[in-house]
Amino acid sequence: MPAPTAGTAPTGATPGAWRADLVAGLAIAGLLLPEAVAYSGIAGLPPQAGVIALFAGLLVYGLLGSSRFAIVSATSSSAAVLLAATTAAAEGDAGLRIALGAAVILMAGMLFLLAAALRLGAISNLIAKPVLRGFALGLSLTIVLKQCPKILDVKPAHGDFLRLAWDLLAGWRHWNLSGAALALGALALLHLFARWRAVPGALLVIAAGIALDLSGWTQSHGIAAVGNIALQFSMPRVPGLTTADWMRAGELAAALALILYAESYGSIRTFAMRHGDNVSPNRDLAALGLANLASGLFQGMPVGAGFSGTSANESAGAQSRRAGLIAGAVVFAAVCTLLPWISRTPEPVLAAIVIRAVGHSLNPGSLKPYFDWRRDRLVALTAFAGVLLLGVLHGLLLAIVVSLAMLLHRLSRPQVSWLGRLADSHDFVDTTRHPEAAAPKGLLIARPEVPLFFGNVDSVLGNVRQALARDHPQYGLVLSLEESPDLDGTTLEALGELAVFARAHGMPLRLARVKDEVRDLLAQAHNPAIPEEMWRGWSVDDAVREAMGGGD
Repeated sequence: MPAPTAGTAPTGATPGAWRADLVAGLAIAGLLLPEAVAYSGIAGLPPQAGVIALFAGLLVYGLLGSSRFAIVSATSSSAAVLLAATTAAAEGDAGLRIALGAAVILMAGMLFLLAAALRLGAISNLIAKPVLRGFALGLSLTIVLKQCPKILDVKPAHGDFLRLAWDLLAGWRHWNLSGAALALGALALLHLFARWRAVPGALLVIAAGIALDLSGWTQSHGIAAVGNIALQFSMPRVPGLTTADWMRAGELAAALALILYAESYGSIRTFAMRHGDNVSPNRDLAALGLANLASGLFQGMPVGAGFSGTSANESAGAQSRRAGLIAGAVVFAAVCTLLPWISRTPEPVLAAIVIRAVGHSLNPGSLKPYFDWRRDRLVALTAFAGVLLLGVLHGLLLAIVVSLAMLLHRLSRPQVSWLGRLADSHDFVDTTRHPEAAAPKGLLIARPEVPLFFGNVDSVLGNVRQALARDHPQYGLVLSLEESPDLDGTTLEALGELAVFARAHGMPLRLARVKDEVRDLLAQAHNPAIPEEMWRGWSVDDAVREAMGGGD
């Protein structure tokens, strides 16, 4: 059977596919509704905010997205980032915090749409995977710790990780052990039900918790319920904020959008590669943008393609995006009929659902490969520690800065390899690693080991110029541009200056391994210092033969 294309399965119209999507939709609805209510608590918003976000994500992505498995709804990471961002910006004003939250979500949606229009689908690659994994581990620990006050029925004085942990330990005499036992029991049931992916384990655990609340057991043991969930579909509205508050919301939206897309793209790409599906990053950017706009306009939460919901959808046997739409319909029917019952869910049960949902990220072993490889250990630990020590928002910003610093550090290194011919072959290799290789006498062959751009071209070509001045090769220089798929204006000017310098000292310059886009650029530039005969040779061997022939 051929691989399905963007967001569809080849059997999407068959009765079997319809049945599979129906089963998957029913199964994930039982997970998504409790998670939506629980994630509202993480964001410090009323439960209806998570439910509205769930509707917006399932409907918009189900109609417009490209992945047949992705489930777009509220996520634990975006909820935590939204709470941290708006709490710091609102400075204790609850009304302003909610208005800022809606503004941040709306602006994140606009940023997604702008990125889709500019075809920036791979922008999430700017965050390195070690940074994401360190951030995810720190975030998971933070979310788990912040569920403990609900489980133990304590009111800590601080919200940051270290002081919250200390407050919990210091108040151990006031712990509600019945709440702890209920949460542990719920976790055990969730773990058991996870063996049967088609079973709505979270919904069954919620039902058991409601039964305990109705029996009076939870009240007699001092365990609080979620409370009233008033789902009100008001007219869409844009929050009335000052220009300064909108500017602040824009700054926060950039961080939220980046982490949402990094998480979403990671989930979408993982399952697409597993099944050989084709997906469209730019189409998904647009779908995520419209979903967040819809959620923000109706005072919902930010939405993204979370790993837990997407994994559950795939495991339940979904064949197309229709499964998400079916789940949305089931959730709508449930909230229209069952909200009074869901409001009686004990807090420790919801906390257990959240802990179970983030459990896949609570794995220190995810950082182990970087220690085994002795690569990127510091950045992974920096992202992890940043979340714990600085908080979710500032930890996220630190993780992004670390990712960009890694990229710039690697690109800015003025590393140049000097090539030589390997035996009598047409292969040219680094003479430092292969001492047996040698360049033709009177010729230098250089290969920058990083893409040339404005941040490194002066230092890279400065090294090349020093070698020319030192050795004064009779046949000049061959410069291999195989690592540079494109050139900016600064690099183009620097190449022209190098060519002028080489020609002034009687050392001709030739370019090799020039990509098609760079050839088009050189032809368009009409720089007299870089004529066509300088870059007409395709390979290093071609350029070497021309250089040696021209010197005879």
